[in-house]
Amino acid sequence: MGSVMAVCISEQRGTKKINIGKDELIENYGLKNDSHAGDWHRQVSLLCYERVEEFRAKGSKVGDGDFGENLLVKGIDFKTLPVGTILGCNDVLLEITQIGKLCHSHCKIYEEVGDCIMPREGVFAKVMHGGTISVGDDLYVK
Repeated sequence: MGSVMAVCISEQRGTKKINIGKDELIENYGLKNDSHAGDWHRQVSLLCYERVEEFRAKGSKVGDGDFGENLLVKGIDFKTLPVGTILGCNDVLLEITQIGKLCHSHCKIYEEVGDCIMPREGVFAKVMHGGTISVGDDLYVK
């Protein structure tokens, strides 16, 4: 089981997201008002809090959402879970659809931070059942 450390959205793709603390996840869509929401397989991005902390320990001053993650979660190493894994939080059900991603060009995140761990450490999911997720909520593998 993990703990939600940040719930982040952005208005444009390829940019840092802002931790808003709580948001609604809409079935087959994603986070309300997030630029990545829509009818596709990468509706929600998740990143392991511990991997961000390791990056910070190297001297980088990255904040929550700086890698473009929607959900920053402590206690689950997402990249070790197979595609098809179901995650639950409150009423929300997410299905992991992709592990990592290919970056074709360096985005604004890479330009500002000098590296981006999302392609190596992040996973993407579809919203199978909607609801609300807040900082401090438990997220678990079903």
